[in-house]
Amino acid sequence: MDGFYVIFFSGTGFAAVFINISVENFAGWKFSLTFKIIQKSYLAGCLIYILINLALVFSSVYIITQFAPAAAGSGIPEIKGYLNGIDIPGILLLRTLIGKIFGSIGSVGGGLALGKEGPLVHTGACIASLLGQGGSTKYHISSRWLQGFKSDRDRRDLVTCGCAAGVAAAFRAPVGGVLFALEEVTSWWRSQLMWRVFFTSAIVAVVVRAAMGWCKSGNCGHFGSGGFIIWDISGGQEDYSFEELLPMAVIGVIGGLLGALFNQLTIYVTRWRRNYLHKKGNRVKIYEACLISVITSVISFGLPLLRKCSPCPDSDPASEIECPRAPGMYGNYVNFYCSKEKEYNDLATIFFNTQDDAIRNLFSAKTIHEFSAQSLLAFLVMFYTLAVITFGTAVPAGQFVPGIMIGSTYGRLVGIFTVNHYKKLNIEEGTYALLGAASFLGGSMRMTVSLCVIMVEITNNLKLLPLIMLVLLISKAVGDAFNEGLYEEQARLRGIPLLESRPKYEMRKMTAKEACRNQKVLSLPRVVKVADVVSILQSNKHNGFPVIDHTRNGETLVIGLMLRSHLLVLLQSKIDFQHSPLPCDPRGGSQGIRHNFSEFAKPVSSKGISINDIHLSSDDLEMYIDLAPFLNPSPYVVPEDMSLTKVYNIFRQLGLRHIFVVPRASRMIGVITRKDLLIEEETDSTTMELQSTSTLKLYRGLSFKSLRWLCANLKGGMRTIICLTNNVVCKSTCRHNSKNHSVLVLRFNGRGQRHEKRLLVGNADAERPLLNGLLIQDHDIQHHTSTT
Repeated sequence: MDGFYVIFFSGTGFAAVFINISVENFAGWKFSLTFKIIQKSYLAGCLIYILINLALVFSSVYIITQFAPAAAGSGIPEIKGYLNGIDIPGILLLRTLIGKIFGSIGSVGGGLALGKEGPLVHTGACIASLLGQGGSTKYHISSRWLQGFKSDRDRRDLVTCGCAAGVAAAFRAPVGGVLFALEEVTSWWRSQLMWRVFFTSAIVAVVVRAAMGWCKSGNCGHFGSGGFIIWDISGGQEDYSFEELLPMAVIGVIGGLLGALFNQLTIYVTRWRRNYLHKKGNRVKIYEACLISVITSVISFGLPLLRKCSPCPDSDPASEIECPRAPGMYGNYVNFYCSKEKEYNDLATIFFNTQDDAIRNLFSAKTIHEFSAQSLLAFLVMFYTLAVITFGTAVPAGQFVPGIMIGSTYGRLVGIFTVNHYKKLNIEEGTYALLGAASFLGGSMRMTVSLCVIMVEITNNLKLLPLIMLVLLISKAVGDAFNEGLYEEQARLRGIPLLESRPKYEMRKMTAKEACRNQKVLSLPRVVKVADVVSILQSNKHNGFPVIDHTRNGETLVIGLMLRSHLLVLLQSKIDFQHSPLPCDPRGGSQGIRHNFSEFAKPVSSKGISINDIHLSSDDLEMYIDLAPFLNPSPYVVPEDMSLTKVYNIFRQLGLRHIFVVPRASRMIGVITRKDLLIEEETDSTTMELQSTSTLKLYRGLSFKSLRWLCANLKGGMRTIICLTNNVVCKSTCRHNSKNHSVLVLRFNGRGQRHEKRLLVGNADAERPLLNGLLIQDHDIQHHTSTT
């Protein structure tokens, strides 16, 4: 649990505060300087505005292209892939975290049509992964006491917590962060993970709230002006009439259509950019980002100049909104290129503000007719186009805030027409802007529950919950009729083989054998020549290989699974090389002691070992390795005629990368029922035993990792568990003595840590399933999913 506690108190919350402070102050300084200069010359102010944005964007794209390429984009499709069971190189490195933080500051502060909320989710995942692995060994930032999470499941749990923390920090919405992790990113959920994610989000919210309280006194510049609730509209419209349901439903339909169109356009632009533009190197990526920055700056500065100023509305003594804003300030009613004192430029009120302030203006209550329909329509067309072409550039980019700005714009447009049509009703245009924001996010990202809660938390208006639910359901249904969600489409574009929650209907007619019938399986013998291992690793990129052995009668038996990463560890260490091609003595039991368990742990937050990093002499290549002590003796196995739908569900629910396919006909060993999986306590509270009528006939390939998992889930303190195993070093007696099976007695504490080890009785060979020359891998299932 150490890793979780560290995330709680020192991670994503501080990173989010740092990013927000930097972005808000860069933007605030930029606008203040621009407003000061345009008092003398609009041309000089325009040039300064363009140059500041260009410098910030250049710093962002330079960091990404030269230092951290994996930090480009939002990172959410890659994190979804990782939590779906796919190892994507580079996404959780320390350099990716650094690039994400500083790249987000430059890209968002530079005024591009993107947000920082998506990158904050990736930031939280990186921090969680680094803490779970103990830091970064490459940069000598590591600690042994942080290395408590070496299993793949624990690391994915940490990353899930990090994603929830990122949303909680970005939107200051802890409950929304929990639901976002549940609905959008993770593929496997259980009750134990729920409270960890909830606790993480709560602590991050406390950290951000404390920082907001400190920043409100003016210690952080512009950041903190919005309070803990980012866009508080609790003083706005509190009720609605039946007549308003129709325009609200129209908002949902518009959100679904524009969201689906946005997804499709970004697919075309991303595919063109990947196939033609980005193939020309990093220099072209830098030129592209800088060009988009200049175009965005020219539009945001020049378009308000074409708009006539509007007279300020009659002042409300109870309102704190000043019209126009004082020179150098920004918020509602911005005075930009206005000839009279009591005038404001409604288009500049949107363009010449930080993203948070622009959305706050669109959501604001008691500001009816602040924005004209012409200005909103012009901003919608321009910003929508900029968001499409900016998406996919080599900078950290999120789509939450741009989606909110797009949706709130057409939502307020619908609100203007509704106010004019139903003049007797108490209608706030800001309420329709909020519903529009929810509808566009629902139509693009296709989230429902988490997005609904996030919108309620960031606006502090629970009374609008039914309306938000309505527009979300409509927009999602409309969007689903055209394409998939934004993250799913982008994951497919990037070659990430996501397994969705439900398999395709056509897979019911296929079997496991048919899925891998055209596949040639690369297997390794138990004792393999070093040169053969090197040749296999160099010639393909497979992650795992079945290990086979031959019986005296010539049958081929699969004895386990050997991972690529484990083979690389053995090649690099060289301490297990042997001159003899014969198996090592099974009574020796010393091979595993030569290695630390951490050496075989998956290097999620580092690049790990590559076959090109290993240098072997000619003498080394002529030696042999006995793989038996290092393989996984109990890989997942399915019969050849199993439905591919069942195989799909096994893959997704267990997060697998390989499944062995074996012949249907096999010998019976035993039957496990639900009762066999229950554990009952004896009178001796320090002893636990598997209660089963077929315990002595269980398959004896239970790995030590499985034992740790089993004991970690036992309640109470010190336990002793009796299991079957194939590791035999001595003879004795035990409660369950058998001539045909060995028995292993391990003593664990409540955390699953081994306290005592004692091996007892047995030396018989266990039954092994025959290998049918077939092996299903994750890309096989993805292939059949996409083709059907």
